[in-house]
Amino acid sequence: MGFARACSVALVGVEGVVVEVQADLEPGVAAFALVGLPDKSLVESRDRVRAAVVNSGAEWPQKKLTVGLSPASVPKGGSGFDLAVACAVLGAAERIDPAAIADVVMIGELGLDGRVRPVRGVLPAVLAAAEAGYRQVVVPEQTAGEAALVPGVSVLGVRSLRQLIAVLGDEPVPDEPAADRGRPDTMLSGLMVPGAGIGTGLAPHTAGGASHPPDLADVAGQGRARKALEVAAAGGHHLLLSGPPGAGKTMLAERLTAILPPLTRQESLEVTAVHSVAGILPPGEPLIARAPYCAPHHSATMQSLVGGGNGLPRPGAVSLAHRGVLFLDEAPEFSGRALDALRQPLESGHVVVARAAGVVRLPARFLMVLAANPCPCGRHTLAGAGCECPPSLVRRYQSRLSGPLLDRVDLRVEVEPVGRADLMGSGGRGESSAVVAARVAEARERAGARLAGTPWATNSEVPGHELRTRLVAAPGALMAAERDMERGILTARGLDRVLRVAWTVADLRGADRPDASDIAVALELRTGIQRGVPMRAGAS
Repeated sequence: MGFARACSVALVGVEGVVVEVQADLEPGVAAFALVGLPDKSLVESRDRVRAAVVNSGAEWPQKKLTVGLSPASVPKGGSGFDLAVACAVLGAAERIDPAAIADVVMIGELGLDGRVRPVRGVLPAVLAAAEAGYRQVVVPEQTAGEAALVPGVSVLGVRSLRQLIAVLGDEPVPDEPAADRGRPDTMLSGLMVPGAGIGTGLAPHTAGGASHPPDLADVAGQGRARKALEVAAAGGHHLLLSGPPGAGKTMLAERLTAILPPLTRQESLEVTAVHSVAGILPPGEPLIARAPYCAPHHSATMQSLVGGGNGLPRPGAVSLAHRGVLFLDEAPEFSGRALDALRQPLESGHVVVARAAGVVRLPARFLMVLAANPCPCGRHTLAGAGCECPPSLVRRYQSRLSGPLLDRVDLRVEVEPVGRADLMGSGGRGESSAVVAARVAEARERAGARLAGTPWATNSEVPGHELRTRLVAAPGALMAAERDMERGILTARGLDRVLRVAWTVADLRGADRPDASDIAVALELRTGIQRGVPMRAGAS
């Protein structure tokens, strides 16, 4: 009787659980049993592994074979267990030394010819293995760069099962022919979900071509909206852009990621892990360094926004926009259930999705931008534009964005139609994204120095209690905000959000703490009521 074990990783959401793959050989009728709560794609690995082992030149054991996946209570799916199953079987058959694979984590799909194909979710799988104490990982060659992002782990990238057998047996490693560079590499197809390309709205920088990324200088006029965009990027504040069609709401939202600071190392790992699991990580780019951008269509369901799917939930749009921008164009056209489902992740920075197969916690700390028209035809606020929407229809259309959702939006800006002077360039080009991004980075540094030693990184994350007790504004600065609260214009949550925005405005102008003018700017951006303060971008 032969026994051997190897290790692999089962993904639950964007987190991994190390699974021990055990193979046991007993005398009897040749059979292959796979136990341990596998799904359909994992049950099919019996045929893939058998063909891959035989076509790799190894002998398949003609005995009763049982492969167990432990812990058996964790649901397991996907083809990433193939490599570990094959090595465990070969170890039980004494083709390779069982001791050589006992503490090695193996992730990869096997083709029938023995080639090792890449799978999604390699980065979170290797992170889980490193946290469990494993230091040796075998992955497909195409994903070796992604696995190498985890420090303290020795990564071996292989092209085929033959190469892995040779390495484990201390034999000469055979050469495997590389893919034909004259055509697309079919081995990379396992990394990308069909349809998850540019058309999903995950990369606005590709909309105008790689050589012409969107720049804020392309936006004509819109000084107030540009100021709000800068404040949103500096403090991580959610933003509502309302105005008639063609005013530039989408242009502004697409240029928000260009002024956000680059992701830190930890943030890059978080974003890369989510995109790897979702199957949208671009091949050849193992680490995402820029803030992501996700713009789902207004027909998106609640499950597609917050996460869901058959079996264990998969990341939704809020998780794909983690540490980046979630842009909801034509926000009133989204279903009410889908919009209200965003209220919890807006506050907590994560979403907990409960399904019959299990409960999954997915990261969802994003900057939300809503774009809305004033009425169904979009001409309600235009003088002489001929809006024929009755008042009841206008009220019903605007009420699709619920009060609790709007209460979580810090900045609300009316985007005015662009005038002829601004559009034809006689007013001069606005500041470029690089200039605004430099100011945003300086404001983030000031906020980071002030919040050092706390669990918060941006002003939008600071609780209201801290803003009212420890991080206080200048004396007398809150008089206007207190009056608005007494009149019912501001709620308690709204007052806290005004304070957060005021700290961001103060950081942008280099002040130590917000004064009455910063509070006035924050109130105007929050309520839309003119306060008589200049709304110039940058330092005042």
